[in-house]
Amino acid sequence: MPLFRRRLLLCLAVLVLGNARAADPAKPELLAFAASSLTNVLEDIGSAYTKETGQAVKFSFGSSATIARQIEAGARVDVFFSADLEWMDYLEARNLIDSKSRRNVVSNRLALIAPADSKVELKIGPGFPIGAALGSGRLATGDPDYVPVGRYAKSALTTLGVWNEIADRVVRADNVRSALMFVSRGEAPLGIVYETDARTDKRVRIVDLFPANSHLPITYPAAATKAAKPGAQTFVEFLQSATAREIFARYGFLPL
Repeated sequence: MPLFRRRLLLCLAVLVLGNARAADPAKPELLAFAASSLTNVLEDIGSAYTKETGQAVKFSFGSSATIARQIEAGARVDVFFSADLEWMDYLEARNLIDSKSRRNVVSNRLALIAPADSKVELKIGPGFPIGAALGSGRLATGDPDYVPVGRYAKSALTTLGVWNEIADRVVRADNVRSALMFVSRGEAPLGIVYETDARTDKRVRIVDLFPANSHLPITYPAAATKAAKPGAQTFVEFLQSATAREIFARYGFLPL
């Protein structure tokens, strides 16, 4: 057999074996609905999980509120990964998740952000002049009525005594990545997002971080749904593995 042909066959064999290790067709692909703030980190964790187990994971990202309601409406989902406890509690109360599989996975910090070229300087504290810093502009964050980051933001600003000053100047985004986009495009002079989201976009900078005691702890719980395919609970457990913890840390998420 000519040398080039032997090399070609060897390369094909390597590709076939590599794909076999990447995803085992005998194992059903999992579908995980997850909070928008987990977009980047979960793609890496999903790849690591597939490499280790042979089971592929597909993700759909959005506001925890939106995806919880989609699950309530009958969406066939295997794993729910929320940005707060409230929406996980919402599904658990309706018997839509496997309570035994539920795990609190990681935490985060709340950040005040501005466009990268902004000259705004603020030190967050009681009564800090956020209204004056906004000028004639608006503050972008998640909708405080149902989006977790917006709830944390309202709680923090209320604790610090400045919520009433800017409540009618809030851009109520439908998820944290949309809020980030308003600031990165310069459409809002300030925004409140998670620290990890601020790290993903070089067009914004962190003005300051909110004191941890100004709002409830930011907790990300995950659970398999009651309709989950085999392997869903294994994936939830993998989220707490040493491999996953290293990836979470690389993206700036905090251990609980």
